[in-house]
Amino acid sequence: MKSCLLLTGLLAVCTILQAQNKLSISDTSGPQISRNIYGHFSEDLGRCIYDGFWTGDKIRMDVVEALKKIKVPVLRWPGGCYADQYHWRDAIGPRDQRKRTVNTTWGMVTEDNSFGTHEFLELCSLLGCEPYIAGNVGTGTPEEMSNWLEYLNFNGHSTLADLRRQNGREQPWNVSFWGVGNESWGCGGSMTPEFYAGQYRRYSEFCKNYPGAHLKLIASGANSDDYHWTDVVMKDISLWNTWGISMHYYTLAGPWENKGSATKFGEDLYFKAMKSCLRMEEIVSKHSAIMDKYDPKKKVALVVDEWGIWTDAEPGTNPAFLYQQNSLRDALIAGTTLNIFNNHTDRVKMANLAQTVNVLQALILTEKDKMLLTPTYYVFDMYKVHQDARALVVKFDAPNYTYGSDAVPAVNVSASRDSAGAVHISLVNIDPSKKNTVRVPLQGLPSKSVQGQILTSAKFTDINTFDQPDKVHSTAFAGAKKSGNELVVEMPPASIVVLELK
Repeated sequence: MKSCLLLTGLLAVCTILQAQNKLSISDTSGPQISRNIYGHFSEDLGRCIYDGFWTGDKIRMDVVEALKKIKVPVLRWPGGCYADQYHWRDAIGPRDQRKRTVNTTWGMVTEDNSFGTHEFLELCSLLGCEPYIAGNVGTGTPEEMSNWLEYLNFNGHSTLADLRRQNGREQPWNVSFWGVGNESWGCGGSMTPEFYAGQYRRYSEFCKNYPGAHLKLIASGANSDDYHWTDVVMKDISLWNTWGISMHYYTLAGPWENKGSATKFGEDLYFKAMKSCLRMEEIVSKHSAIMDKYDPKKKVALVVDEWGIWTDAEPGTNPAFLYQQNSLRDALIAGTTLNIFNNHTDRVKMANLAQTVNVLQALILTEKDKMLLTPTYYVFDMYKVHQDARALVVKFDAPNYTYGSDAVPAVNVSASRDSAGAVHISLVNIDPSKKNTVRVPLQGLPSKSVQGQILTSAKFTDINTFDQPDKVHSTAFAGAKKSGNELVVEMPPASIVVLELK
Protein backbone atom coordinates (compact mmCIF):
# COMPACT_ATOMS: atom_id res chain seq x y z
CA MET A 1 0.00 0.00 0.00
CA LYS A 2 1.34 3.38 -0.94
CA SER A 3 1.63 5.93 1.85
CA CYS A 4 2.69 9.53 1.19
CA LEU A 5 2.67 12.09 4.02
CA LEU A 6 2.67 15.65 2.73
CA LEU A 7 2.34 19.12 4.11
CA THR A 8 -0.41 20.84 2.17
CA GLY A 9 0.78 23.41 -0.34
CA LEU A 10 4.47 22.52 -0.18
CA LEU A 11 6.59 20.66 -2.69
CA ALA A 12 9.09 17.92 -1.96
CA VAL A 13 12.53 18.21 -3.52
CA CYS A 14 13.63 14.59 -3.74
CA THR A 15 12.31 11.55 -5.59
CA ILE A 16 11.12 8.37 -3.94
CA LEU A 17 12.32 4.88 -4.73
CA GLN A 18 9.83 2.53 -3.16
CA ALA A 19 11.83 -0.64 -3.70
CA GLN A 20 14.65 0.71 -1.54
CA ASN A 21 12.38 2.18 1.19
CA LYS A 22 13.81 5.64 0.60
CA LEU A 23 12.48 8.48 2.70
CA SER A 24 12.83 11.93 1.15
CA ILE A 25 12.98 14.95 3.43
CA SER A 26 12.98 18.44 1.97
CA ASP A 27 15.68 20.89 3.00
CA THR A 28 13.11 23.71 3.14
CA SER A 29 11.28 24.44 6.36
CA GLY A 30 7.50 24.67 6.27
CA PRO A 31 4.94 25.87 8.83
CA GLN A 32 5.72 25.80 12.51
CA ILE A 33 4.56 22.72 14.41
CA SER A 34 2.52 24.29 17.17
CA ARG A 35 3.57 23.13 20.61
CA ASN A 36 -0.13 22.88 21.41
CA ILE A 37 -0.40 19.77 19.21
CA TYR A 38 1.24 18.09 22.22
CA GLY A 39 -1.54 19.14 24.59
CA HIS A 40 -3.50 17.08 27.09
CA PHE A 41 -6.96 16.71 28.56
CA SER A 42 -8.11 16.42 32.18
CA GLU A 43 -11.78 15.81 32.90
CA ASP A 44 -13.65 15.40 36.17
CA LEU A 45 -14.00 11.73 35.28
CA GLY A 46 -13.06 8.69 37.36
CA ARG A 47 -9.63 9.18 38.94
CA CYS A 48 -8.18 11.73 36.54
CA ILE A 49 -8.60 14.70 38.88
CA TYR A 50 -9.26 13.04 42.23
CA ASP A 51 -6.43 10.58 43.04
CA GLY A 52 -4.70 11.73 39.86
CA PHE A 53 -3.88 15.44 39.98
CA TRP A 54 -5.52 16.10 43.33
CA THR A 55 -5.27 14.21 46.62
CA GLY A 56 -7.42 15.52 49.44
CA ASP A 57 -6.38 19.13 49.57
CA LYS A 58 -3.31 19.47 47.36
CA ILE A 59 -1.92 19.00 43.87
CA ARG A 60 0.31 15.95 43.40
CA MET A 61 3.80 17.26 42.73
CA ASP A 62 5.14 13.92 41.45
CA VAL A 63 2.60 14.12 38.64
CA VAL A 64 3.46 17.78 38.02
CA GLU A 65 7.21 17.08 37.77
CA ALA A 66 6.65 14.21 35.34
CA LEU A 67 4.50 16.38 33.08
CA LYS A 68 6.89 19.33 33.23
CA LYS A 69 9.62 17.05 31.86
CA ILE A 70 7.67 16.48 28.65
CA LYS A 71 6.84 20.19 28.37
CA VAL A 72 3.05 19.92 28.46
CA PRO A 73 1.99 23.07 26.57
CA VAL A 74 -1.77 23.22 27.18
CA LEU A 75 -4.26 21.42 29.42
CA ARG A 76 -8.01 21.16 28.72
CA TRP A 77 -10.60 21.06 31.55
CA PRO A 78 -13.26 20.40 33.02
CA GLY A 79 -14.50 18.18 30.17
CA GLY A 80 -15.49 16.49 27.99
CA CYS A 81 -19.09 15.62 28.61
CA TYR A 82 -18.76 16.86 32.17
CA ALA A 83 -18.24 20.44 30.94
CA ASP A 84 -21.87 20.78 29.93
CA GLN A 85 -23.12 19.97 33.42
CA TYR A 86 -20.41 21.97 35.21
CA HIS A 87 -21.31 25.24 36.92
CA TRP A 88 -18.19 27.11 37.92
CA ARG A 89 -19.67 28.85 40.97
CA ASP A 90 -20.13 25.43 42.63
CA ALA A 91 -16.35 25.11 42.99
CA ILE A 92 -14.98 28.45 44.22
CA GLY A 93 -14.54 29.85 47.71
CA PRO A 94 -13.74 27.94 50.93
CA ARG A 95 -13.68 24.21 50.13
CA ASP A 96 -15.85 23.24 53.08
CA GLN A 97 -18.57 25.54 51.78
CA ARG A 98 -18.59 24.40 48.17
CA LYS A 99 -21.64 22.77 46.66
CA ARG A 100 -21.80 18.98 46.54
CA THR A 101 -23.11 17.80 43.18
CA VAL A 102 -23.69 14.53 41.32
CA ASN A 103 -21.60 13.62 38.30
CA THR A 104 -24.48 12.22 36.26
CA THR A 105 -22.25 11.71 33.21
CA TRP A 106 -19.54 9.54 34.76
CA GLY A 107 -20.80 7.06 37.32
CA MET A 108 -23.37 9.01 39.38
CA VAL A 109 -20.71 9.74 41.99
CA THR A 110 -20.77 12.67 44.40
CA GLU A 111 -18.54 15.58 43.42
CA ASP A 112 -17.29 17.64 46.36
CA ASN A 113 -15.89 20.33 44.04
CA SER A 114 -12.70 20.66 46.07
CA PHE A 115 -10.91 20.99 42.72
CA GLY A 116 -12.29 23.97 40.84
CA THR A 117 -11.23 27.04 38.91
CA HIS A 118 -8.50 28.21 41.31
CA GLU A 119 -7.03 24.74 41.71
CA PHE A 120 -7.00 24.06 37.97
CA LEU A 121 -5.31 27.33 37.16
CA GLU A 122 -2.77 26.77 39.94
CA LEU A 123 -2.05 23.38 38.35
CA CYS A 124 -1.48 25.05 34.98
CA SER A 125 0.84 27.57 36.64
CA LEU A 126 2.87 24.77 38.23
CA LEU A 127 3.08 22.97 34.88
CA GLY A 128 3.99 26.15 33.02
CA CYS A 129 1.24 25.46 30.48
CA GLU A 130 -1.72 27.36 29.08
CA PRO A 131 -5.20 26.52 30.35
CA TYR A 132 -7.95 25.59 27.91
CA ILE A 133 -11.38 25.81 29.55
CA ALA A 134 -14.48 24.21 28.02
CA GLY A 135 -17.54 26.34 28.76
CA ASN A 136 -21.03 25.04 29.51
CA VAL A 137 -23.46 25.44 26.61
CA GLY A 138 -25.55 22.33 27.30
CA THR A 139 -27.04 23.30 30.69
CA GLY A 140 -25.52 26.75 31.08
CA THR A 141 -26.39 30.22 29.82
CA PRO A 142 -24.50 32.96 28.00
CA GLU A 143 -24.64 34.95 31.25
CA GLU A 144 -22.93 32.17 33.21
CA MET A 145 -20.14 31.89 30.63
CA SER A 146 -19.74 35.65 30.44
CA ASN A 147 -19.51 35.87 34.24
CA TRP A 148 -16.86 33.15 34.38
CA LEU A 149 -14.77 35.07 31.87
CA GLU A 150 -15.10 38.26 33.90
CA TYR A 151 -14.08 36.38 37.06
CA LEU A 152 -11.04 34.95 35.24
CA ASN A 153 -9.84 37.87 33.18
CA PHE A 154 -10.97 41.31 34.45
CA ASN A 155 -8.26 43.31 36.20
CA GLY A 156 -10.48 46.17 37.35
CA HIS A 157 -13.03 46.30 40.13
CA SER A 158 -16.39 44.62 39.77
CA THR A 159 -18.40 42.31 41.98
CA LEU A 160 -16.99 39.24 40.21
CA ALA A 161 -13.39 40.47 40.01
CA ASP A 162 -13.49 41.40 43.69
CA LEU A 163 -14.94 37.97 44.48
CA ARG A 164 -11.89 36.46 42.79
CA ARG A 165 -9.68 38.58 45.02
CA GLN A 166 -11.69 37.56 48.08
CA ASN A 167 -11.04 33.93 47.08
CA GLY A 168 -7.29 34.50 47.04
CA ARG A 169 -6.35 35.61 43.52
CA GLU A 170 -5.44 39.27 43.10
CA GLN A 171 -4.36 39.31 39.45
CA PRO A 172 -6.51 37.97 36.60
CA TRP A 173 -5.40 34.74 34.95
CA ASN A 174 -5.90 36.04 31.40
CA VAL A 175 -7.19 32.71 30.06
CA SER A 176 -7.26 32.81 26.25
CA PHE A 177 -8.28 29.34 25.07
CA TRP A 178 -12.00 28.91 25.56
CA GLY A 179 -14.26 26.18 24.21
CA VAL A 180 -17.86 27.10 23.49
CA GLY A 181 -19.44 23.79 24.48
CA ASN A 182 -18.26 20.22 23.96
CA GLU A 183 -19.64 17.50 21.69
CA SER A 184 -22.76 19.54 21.13
CA TRP A 185 -23.90 16.85 18.66
CA GLY A 186 -24.09 14.36 21.57
CA CYS A 187 -23.59 14.63 25.33
CA GLY A 188 -23.36 18.43 25.05
CA GLY A 189 -26.98 18.81 24.00
CA SER A 190 -27.85 16.47 21.08
CA MET A 191 -27.96 19.51 18.78
CA THR A 192 -28.08 19.70 15.02
CA PRO A 193 -25.18 21.60 13.44
CA GLU A 194 -27.55 24.35 12.35
CA PHE A 195 -28.85 24.80 15.90
CA TYR A 196 -25.36 24.69 17.41
CA ALA A 197 -24.04 27.29 14.97
CA GLY A 198 -26.77 29.63 16.20
CA GLN A 199 -25.87 28.89 19.80
CA TYR A 200 -22.20 29.53 19.08
CA ARG A 201 -22.99 32.92 17.54
CA ARG A 202 -25.12 33.79 20.57
CA TYR A 203 -22.64 32.66 23.24
CA SER A 204 -19.56 34.05 21.50
CA GLU A 205 -21.18 37.49 21.36
CA PHE A 206 -21.00 37.64 25.16
CA CYS A 207 -17.45 36.26 25.42
CA LYS A 208 -15.53 39.50 25.83
CA ASN A 209 -11.88 40.33 25.33
CA TYR A 210 -10.70 41.91 28.57
CA PRO A 211 -7.44 43.93 28.47
CA GLY A 212 -4.51 41.50 28.31
CA ALA A 213 -6.73 38.52 27.55
CA HIS A 214 -7.60 38.19 23.86
CA LEU A 215 -9.84 35.16 23.57
CA LYS A 216 -9.17 32.24 21.26
CA LEU A 217 -12.66 30.78 20.94
CA ILE A 218 -13.00 27.15 19.84
CA ALA A 219 -16.31 25.94 18.41
CA SER A 220 -17.62 22.48 19.23
CA GLY A 221 -16.83 20.46 16.15
CA ALA A 222 -17.51 17.10 14.59
CA ASN A 223 -17.58 13.55 15.83
CA SER A 224 -15.06 11.61 13.77
CA ASP A 225 -16.08 11.63 10.08
CA ASP A 226 -19.20 13.79 10.38
CA TYR A 227 -18.11 16.11 7.59
CA HIS A 228 -21.61 17.63 7.34
CA TRP A 229 -21.20 19.09 10.85
CA THR A 230 -17.96 20.81 9.89
CA ASP A 231 -19.45 22.14 6.65
CA VAL A 232 -22.52 23.63 8.34
CA VAL A 233 -20.68 25.13 11.31
CA MET A 234 -17.90 26.63 9.17
CA LYS A 235 -20.55 28.14 6.89
CA ASP A 236 -22.86 29.47 9.60
CA ILE A 237 -20.65 30.77 12.41
CA SER A 238 -18.72 34.03 12.45
CA LEU A 239 -15.16 33.09 11.51
CA TRP A 240 -13.77 36.48 12.43
CA ASN A 241 -13.99 35.72 16.15
CA THR A 242 -13.27 31.98 15.93
CA TRP A 243 -9.77 30.68 16.63
CA GLY A 244 -10.57 27.02 16.01
CA ILE A 245 -13.13 24.29 15.50
CA SER A 246 -12.74 20.99 17.29
CA MET A 247 -12.93 17.37 16.12
CA HIS A 248 -12.94 14.17 18.18
CA TYR A 249 -11.72 10.78 17.03
CA TYR A 250 -10.98 7.69 19.10
CA THR A 251 -9.15 4.58 17.96
CA LEU A 252 -11.42 1.53 18.39
CA ALA A 253 -14.42 3.75 19.02
CA GLY A 254 -17.50 1.58 19.04
CA PRO A 255 -20.05 -0.01 21.36
CA TRP A 256 -19.63 1.01 24.98
CA GLU A 257 -18.57 -2.44 26.25
CA ASN A 258 -17.17 -4.00 23.09
CA LYS A 259 -13.86 -2.35 22.31
CA GLY A 260 -11.60 -5.12 23.56
CA SER A 261 -9.16 -5.44 26.42
CA ALA A 262 -6.30 -3.02 26.93
CA THR A 263 -3.94 -5.89 27.77
CA LYS A 264 -5.29 -9.19 26.46
CA PHE A 265 -5.49 -9.09 22.69
CA GLY A 266 -4.00 -10.89 19.72
CA GLU A 267 -2.74 -9.67 16.38
CA ASP A 268 -6.29 -9.52 15.02
CA LEU A 269 -7.28 -6.76 17.43
CA TYR A 270 -3.81 -5.21 17.20
CA PHE A 271 -4.18 -4.86 13.42
CA LYS A 272 -7.73 -3.52 13.81
CA ALA A 273 -6.45 -0.86 16.22
CA MET A 274 -3.63 0.19 13.89
CA LYS A 275 -5.97 0.44 10.91
CA SER A 276 -8.41 2.47 13.03
CA CYS A 277 -5.61 4.77 14.19
CA LEU A 278 -4.39 5.40 10.63
CA ARG A 279 -7.87 6.66 9.68
CA MET A 280 -6.87 9.89 11.41
CA GLU A 281 -4.96 10.83 8.22
CA GLU A 282 -8.10 10.59 6.09
CA ILE A 283 -10.34 12.27 8.66
CA VAL A 284 -8.02 15.24 9.23
CA SER A 285 -7.52 15.65 5.47
CA LYS A 286 -11.23 15.70 4.71
CA HIS A 287 -12.15 18.09 7.52
CA SER A 288 -9.27 20.34 6.44
CA ALA A 289 -10.52 20.37 2.84
CA ILE A 290 -13.99 21.47 4.00
CA MET A 291 -12.46 24.21 6.15
CA ASP A 292 -10.41 25.35 3.15
CA LYS A 293 -13.66 26.18 1.30
CA TYR A 294 -14.61 28.78 3.89
CA ASP A 295 -11.16 29.68 5.20
CA PRO A 296 -8.63 29.39 2.36
CA LYS A 297 -6.01 31.34 4.31
CA LYS A 298 -6.17 28.77 7.11
CA LYS A 299 -6.80 31.26 9.88
CA VAL A 300 -9.11 28.87 11.77
CA ALA A 301 -7.38 25.96 13.47
CA LEU A 302 -8.54 22.37 13.42
CA VAL A 303 -8.38 21.39 17.11
CA VAL A 304 -8.35 17.64 17.75
CA ASP A 305 -9.07 18.12 21.42
CA GLU A 306 -9.96 14.49 22.13
CA TRP A 307 -8.03 11.59 20.63
CA GLY A 308 -6.48 8.30 21.67
CA ILE A 309 -7.36 4.63 22.02
CA TRP A 310 -10.51 3.73 23.94
CA THR A 311 -10.64 0.13 25.19
CA ASP A 312 -12.87 -1.63 27.70
CA ALA A 313 -12.26 -0.56 31.29
CA GLU A 314 -9.99 -2.76 33.39
CA PRO A 315 -11.83 -5.67 35.04
CA GLY A 316 -12.86 -4.94 38.61
CA THR A 317 -13.01 -1.16 38.11
CA ASN A 318 -16.04 1.08 37.70
CA PRO A 319 -16.73 0.92 33.94
CA ALA A 320 -17.87 4.57 34.00
CA PHE A 321 -14.40 5.61 35.24
CA LEU A 322 -12.77 4.53 31.93
CA TYR A 323 -9.60 3.27 33.62
CA GLN A 324 -7.49 1.29 31.17
CA GLN A 325 -3.92 0.01 31.07
CA ASN A 326 -1.46 1.27 28.47
CA SER A 327 0.64 -1.02 26.29
CA LEU A 328 3.32 -0.74 23.63
CA ARG A 329 0.44 -0.88 21.12
CA ASP A 330 -0.90 2.37 22.59
CA ALA A 331 2.50 4.02 22.30
CA LEU A 332 2.64 3.08 18.61
CA ILE A 333 -0.80 4.65 18.18
CA ALA A 334 0.39 7.84 19.90
CA GLY A 335 3.52 8.10 17.76
CA THR A 336 1.58 7.47 14.56
CA THR A 337 -1.10 10.03 15.42
CA LEU A 338 1.44 12.70 16.35
CA ASN A 339 3.21 12.11 13.03
CA ILE A 340 -0.10 12.74 11.25
CA PHE A 341 -0.64 15.97 13.19
CA ASN A 342 2.91 17.14 12.49
CA ASN A 343 2.33 16.59 8.78
CA HIS A 344 -0.90 18.63 8.88
CA THR A 345 0.43 21.49 10.95
CA ASP A 346 -0.80 24.01 8.39
CA ARG A 347 -4.30 23.34 9.77
CA VAL A 348 -3.94 21.34 13.01
CA LYS A 349 -2.84 23.84 15.67
CA MET A 350 -3.89 22.05 18.85
CA ALA A 351 -4.61 18.50 19.99
CA ASN A 352 -5.36 17.04 23.41
CA LEU A 353 -4.74 13.40 24.23
CA ALA A 354 -7.55 11.82 26.25
CA GLN A 355 -6.63 11.74 29.09
CA THR A 356 -3.67 12.72 31.25
CA VAL A 357 -3.97 10.53 34.37
CA ASN A 358 -5.86 7.28 35.10
CA VAL A 359 -8.41 7.65 32.27
CA LEU A 360 -8.34 6.21 28.72
CA GLN A 361 -4.90 6.52 27.06
CA ALA A 362 -3.23 8.03 30.10
CA LEU A 363 0.35 9.23 30.36
CA ILE A 364 0.42 8.47 34.08
CA LEU A 365 -1.23 5.90 36.34
CA THR A 366 -1.44 6.33 40.11
CA GLU A 367 -2.22 4.04 43.01
CA LYS A 368 -2.44 5.88 46.31
CA ASP A 369 1.03 7.46 46.74
CA LYS A 370 2.59 5.47 43.87
CA MET A 371 2.91 6.70 40.29
CA LEU A 372 4.08 5.10 37.05
CA LEU A 373 4.76 6.38 33.55
CA THR A 374 3.04 4.57 30.70
CA PRO A 375 4.56 3.73 27.29
CA THR A 376 2.55 6.63 25.84
CA TYR A 377 4.33 9.01 28.22
CA TYR A 378 7.69 8.11 26.68
CA VAL A 379 6.39 8.92 23.19
CA PHE A 380 5.57 12.47 24.28
CA ASP A 381 8.98 12.70 25.93
CA MET A 382 10.72 11.63 22.71
CA TYR A 383 8.55 13.81 20.46
CA LYS A 384 8.83 17.04 22.48
CA VAL A 385 11.70 18.03 20.15
CA HIS A 386 9.08 18.86 17.50
CA GLN A 387 7.38 21.53 19.61
CA ASP A 388 7.58 24.91 17.81
CA ALA A 389 10.04 23.50 15.26
CA ARG A 390 9.52 24.01 11.54
CA ALA A 391 7.93 21.08 9.76
CA LEU A 392 9.84 19.48 6.91
CA VAL A 393 8.10 17.91 3.93
CA VAL A 394 8.45 14.14 3.99
CA LYS A 395 7.62 11.63 1.28
CA PHE A 396 7.76 7.91 1.78
CA ASP A 397 6.31 4.89 0.02
CA ALA A 398 6.04 2.61 2.99
CA PRO A 399 6.31 -1.15 2.88
CA ASN A 400 3.14 -3.01 3.79
CA TYR A 401 2.14 -4.55 7.08
CA THR A 402 -0.17 -7.34 5.95
CA TYR A 403 -2.58 -9.28 8.11
CA GLY A 404 -4.81 -11.81 6.40
CA SER A 405 -6.13 -10.24 3.22
CA ASP A 406 -5.71 -6.66 4.48
CA ALA A 407 -2.71 -4.34 4.57
CA VAL A 408 -1.72 -0.94 5.93
CA PRO A 409 1.50 1.10 5.68
CA ALA A 410 4.03 -0.42 8.05
CA VAL A 411 6.06 2.75 8.66
CA ASN A 412 5.01 6.36 9.15
CA VAL A 413 7.16 9.42 9.69
CA SER A 414 7.37 13.15 10.34
CA ALA A 415 10.33 15.53 10.53
CA SER A 416 11.16 19.04 11.69
CA ARG A 417 14.02 21.52 12.00
CA ASP A 418 14.45 23.36 15.29
CA SER A 419 15.65 26.92 15.86
CA ALA A 420 19.26 25.73 16.26
CA GLY A 421 19.19 23.96 12.89
CA ALA A 422 18.98 20.38 14.20
CA VAL A 423 16.68 18.05 12.28
CA HIS A 424 14.51 15.53 14.12
CA ILE A 425 12.92 12.56 12.39
CA SER A 426 10.26 10.48 14.15
CA LEU A 427 9.53 7.06 12.66
CA VAL A 428 7.04 4.38 13.72
CA ASN A 429 7.20 0.77 12.55
CA ILE A 430 3.83 -0.78 13.39
CA ASP A 431 4.67 -4.19 11.90
CA PRO A 432 4.85 -6.47 14.97
CA SER A 433 7.01 -9.17 13.38
CA LYS A 434 9.21 -7.58 10.71
CA LYS A 435 12.02 -5.09 11.00
CA ASN A 436 12.05 -2.34 8.39
CA THR A 437 15.04 -0.56 6.92
CA VAL A 438 14.58 3.09 5.98
CA ARG A 439 17.14 4.96 3.86
CA VAL A 440 17.32 8.74 4.12
CA PRO A 441 19.35 10.74 1.55
CA LEU A 442 21.34 13.28 3.54
CA GLN A 443 21.49 15.97 0.86
CA GLY A 444 20.48 19.26 2.46
CA LEU A 445 20.34 17.76 5.97
CA PRO A 446 22.88 18.15 8.79
CA SER A 447 24.92 14.97 9.15
CA LYS A 448 27.95 15.59 11.38
CA SER A 449 26.33 13.64 14.17
CA VAL A 450 23.34 11.30 14.44
CA GLN A 451 21.83 10.11 17.67
CA GLY A 452 18.46 8.80 18.67
CA GLN A 453 16.07 7.13 21.07
CA ILE A 454 13.89 4.08 20.67
CA LEU A 455 10.78 2.76 22.37
CA THR A 456 10.03 -0.93 21.89
CA SER A 457 9.49 -4.14 23.82
CA ALA A 458 9.32 -7.89 23.30
CA LYS A 459 5.52 -7.97 22.90
CA PHE A 460 3.01 -5.39 21.74
CA THR A 461 0.94 -6.24 24.83
CA ASP A 462 3.77 -5.28 27.21
CA ILE A 463 2.78 -2.76 29.89
CA ASN A 464 4.27 -1.00 32.89
CA THR A 465 2.83 -2.01 36.26
CA PHE A 466 3.42 -0.88 39.82
CA ASP A 467 5.45 -4.08 40.29
CA GLN A 468 7.37 -3.54 37.03
CA PRO A 469 7.18 0.20 36.33
CA ASP A 470 10.08 0.27 33.83
CA LYS A 471 9.31 -2.67 31.55
CA VAL A 472 8.58 -0.37 28.58
CA HIS A 473 10.67 2.79 28.40
CA SER A 474 12.79 4.72 25.93
CA THR A 475 16.49 3.93 25.51
CA ALA A 476 19.37 5.07 23.33
CA PHE A 477 19.11 3.92 19.70
CA ALA A 478 22.16 2.63 17.84
CA GLY A 479 20.43 1.43 14.69
CA ALA A 480 21.06 4.49 12.51
CA LYS A 481 24.32 4.55 10.51
CA LYS A 482 25.68 6.75 7.77
CA SER A 483 26.43 4.91 4.54
CA GLY A 484 27.84 7.26 1.95
CA ASN A 485 25.36 10.10 1.45
CA GLU A 486 22.55 8.14 3.07
CA LEU A 487 21.39 7.46 6.57
CA VAL A 488 20.37 3.83 7.00
CA VAL A 489 17.88 3.24 9.83
CA GLU A 490 17.19 -0.32 10.99
CA MET A 491 13.85 -0.28 12.77
CA PRO A 492 12.95 -3.31 14.91
CA PRO A 493 9.39 -4.63 14.81
CA ALA A 494 6.82 -2.58 16.76
CA SER A 495 9.13 0.33 17.47
CA ILE A 496 9.22 4.11 17.66
CA VAL A 497 12.45 5.91 16.84
CA VAL A 498 13.30 9.61 17.06
CA LEU A 499 16.56 10.71 15.45
CA GLU A 500 18.48 13.94 15.89
CA LEU A 501 20.73 15.10 13.05
CA LYS A 502 23.21 17.89 13.71
